[in-house]
Amino acid sequence: MMRTIASLAAALCVLGLLAGCEVGPDFLRPAPPPVTSYTPEPLAAKTAAADVPAGQAQHFVDGLDIPGEWWTLFHSEPLDRLIAEALRANPNLEAAQAALREARENVYAQQGALFPSVSASTSATEEVLPGASTGVKGASPAFGVTTAALNVSYVLDVFGGVRRQIESLEAEEEFQRFQLEAAYLTLTSNVVVAAVNEASLRAQIAATEDIIQIETQELGVLQQQLELGGASKAAVLAQQATLAQAQATLPPLQRQLAQTRNQLAALAGHYPSEVPAGKFELASMHIPDDLPLSLPSKLVEQRPDVRAAEAELHLASANIGVATANQLPQFDITAGIGTSSLGFAQLFSPGTGIWSIGGSVAQTVFDAGTLLHKKRAAVAAYEQAAGAYRNTVLTAFQNVADALRALQSDADAVKAQAEAVRSAADSLAISRDQYQAGAITYTALLTAEQTYQQARIALVQAQANRFADTAALLQALGGGWWNRTDVAAGKLGGPDRFWLPPLPTGND
Repeated sequence: MMRTIASLAAALCVLGLLAGCEVGPDFLRPAPPPVTSYTPEPLAAKTAAADVPAGQAQHFVDGLDIPGEWWTLFHSEPLDRLIAEALRANPNLEAAQAALREARENVYAQQGALFPSVSASTSATEEVLPGASTGVKGASPAFGVTTAALNVSYVLDVFGGVRRQIESLEAEEEFQRFQLEAAYLTLTSNVVVAAVNEASLRAQIAATEDIIQIETQELGVLQQQLELGGASKAAVLAQQATLAQAQATLPPLQRQLAQTRNQLAALAGHYPSEVPAGKFELASMHIPDDLPLSLPSKLVEQRPDVRAAEAELHLASANIGVATANQLPQFDITAGIGTSSLGFAQLFSPGTGIWSIGGSVAQTVFDAGTLLHKKRAAVAAYEQAAGAYRNTVLTAFQNVADALRALQSDADAVKAQAEAVRSAADSLAISRDQYQAGAITYTALLTAEQTYQQARIALVQAQANRFADTAALLQALGGGWWNRTDVAAGKLGGPDRFWLPPLPTGND
């Protein structure tokens, strides 16, 4: 018996040594794209400038880091307060944080498969056997049997299937980690854009109200002239129509403003009846003078969506190892030690000890190709993840390039629209003088008024676009999540292994 136990122990030691290998591919992070710029031609060092609010030049600074709280670059206290409130109360963030905690706990749970499983059991029975079974007449005396045992089972991870499963779950955790970062970035970007939209709408409403006031005053002058015979009825009707058109543009702007306020309330985790107290004005927001421009080789490190796609690629790679290990023999050992007696009082008496030890090997002989096809499916899933990763990288570079183009175009548009407003204002003043002198028709005056109205609204929209596209660039570059500590690893808990030592995982 002892020779058999010694042989089995030696065999298990050999299997334990073999357990150091892991079948399946070892994951290698994709190399950064071999590109050195975001645009075909060299990017201008700065944008155009105009002598109006939000018209200053912006400089693109290669390698400039992005602060974790990137929205503070706009120097808007109401915006800072609203984002802080949204980060505390937005339900999407709460869901993403819970998903990350779930993924972390799943990793810890799977790590337990690398340790032996120990269970304890005890039982007590009282029996009376028929006398015939013992060769005596009548019933035999009652007797009790009490057993206490400690059982140990251990699945040997000879081919690394369990470790690949842990690696797969760690990749899932990494995916959820960057999904959370993406949720942070999306939320803060949406709040900034919504705040800019509110400021733009308020400016457009203010400009429209000024225009309505001017048109109303103009109508009053014409009506007086009509009474004195100095203006025609047609001119009065034309002015009434122009005023009505200007007034008709106001309700849609007010509706959009109300809806934007509702959006801000929802982003902050509030109901529409609990809209934020602060109001946003373009004049109270600052456009950053210096804009960071990450190196193309760093973009894949900084974008949460790219890192999440990389984690999915890693997960798919680990699943190939899991599928491969499932095709190979499975080894496990079991052991038990305990005591059994005819009563509790004798449970630990000499001669009551019992023990057992055993091992088993299982190998699938025929499964109609099930395991083979599962492995092929895992390989196909990896190829799918690889394609999705490449597409995510291309989209990331496109986002940056689009934002850079937009910022240059926005600056040119602000400069052009500022000049258009000045020219339209001068033209309108001259046209009014000429109309008063009878040098032009009222139709020419109406044309000058409409041109001025359109120029003012277009300037406000161009100024707002600069803010929104600045936020878009910062978002496209990753939003500086690497400079935040909102999701520190220490806040996610740890495995409850009691006295057991730390466990190497994944690619350690």
